[in-house]
Amino acid sequence: MQVIYQRCCGLDVHKKTVVATVLITSPDGTIEKKTRTFSTMTTGLLALCDWVDSYGVSHLAMESTGIYWRPVYHLLEEGHTILLVNAQHMKAVPGHKTDVKDSEWLADLLRHGLLKASFIPPQPIRQLRELTRYRKTLIQERAQEVNRLQKVLETANIKLAAVATDVMGKSGRDMLDALIAGTTDAEVLAELARGRVRNKLPQLQQALDGRVERHHRLLLRLILEHIDFLEHTLAQLQLELEEQLRPFEDAMQLLMSIPGIQALAAAAILAEIGIDMSRFPSAKHLASWAGLCPGNRQRGGKRLSGSTTQGNPYLRAILAEVVWAISHTKNNYLSAQYHRLARRLGKKKAVVAVSHSVLVIIYHVLQSKMPYTDLGADYFEKLDASRIERQHVRRLEQLGYTVTLTPKEVA
Repeated sequence: MQVIYQRCCGLDVHKKTVVATVLITSPDGTIEKKTRTFSTMTTGLLALCDWVDSYGVSHLAMESTGIYWRPVYHLLEEGHTILLVNAQHMKAVPGHKTDVKDSEWLADLLRHGLLKASFIPPQPIRQLRELTRYRKTLIQERAQEVNRLQKVLETANIKLAAVATDVMGKSGRDMLDALIAGTTDAEVLAELARGRVRNKLPQLQQALDGRVERHHRLLLRLILEHIDFLEHTLAQLQLELEEQLRPFEDAMQLLMSIPGIQALAAAAILAEIGIDMSRFPSAKHLASWAGLCPGNRQRGGKRLSGSTTQGNPYLRAILAEVVWAISHTKNNYLSAQYHRLARRLGKKKAVVAVSHSVLVIIYHVLQSKMPYTDLGADYFEKLDASRIERQHVRRLEQLGYTVTLTPKEVA
């Protein structure tokens, strides 16, 4: 088998240690093997870098093991070519499972060029990715705290959510603060309403007539303090995101030319795929990496069920949110595509299908650096003009009419 890299290294990464095996192929075909174990502390990884450089190794391979590969990658990526490999692509021989054997197997596969590297974006995109993912986590945590707040109010028989649209609005927050302070009079609490909520004073008085105990007040206070903390953290995170996004303003504007994509969604998409579309050979490869295309399963001449792969769950989630926003718009191609598919396949499958279309559009927009040009809401009608004519003529004939079509003269 042809040797692609004369000097290469395989890394088996763990939480506390990383086992490195260097393979050096001599001109006569003999192989010299060097194996050593290093600590995953910074000093140990720096020693690993010096040890690898001492043998003139420029190509390394390691398995993607949770979060543990990241510090190794960050310290070794400068001056080296590192292939991060999916574990499913490099299964070793059964019965030979040790850390040293794993590193040797990785090095041997790399030596012959049999490994396929995973997509790792450049460092600025990785930093942006960590911020956007953490922001999403905080938003989900805030939503959970609001749900907990509602549960506490229900146990105290406070039906504020049945009258007020937003319990965390200004009116609701004033009422909650008064409840925590010890106010129990429903009329006094209802008078704290602002704006249009004051039109519902009788309903508010009934909703606020509950049985608030001491432990309810404690729970409400702690939950509101946690929500305030999360909102303050989100504000700080938003400022840092805006600073990190300044170099990508042009790409942001390109993405926001697509219906349904606003600033936050554009930032999340850029954080997942970056701006360099040359990393993906085609839009089909990007869709496959994201898990937005059907699997390819065929056996005995029959095509089996090919459900979508897991892909990138963060990218899939944000694209689904974009498609849901598109579904509430009108007079654009993507909205027409969604409603056309939803009638036939259902909403969930339509969301996945249109997510694929949006991702293909994103690929071409970032690749060509040209804003999105919509095909129009009547694209499918123009595409199927003859079929629509036959359908309506047949329907009218079934109702007892004789139909004659006369084309309209073009001025």
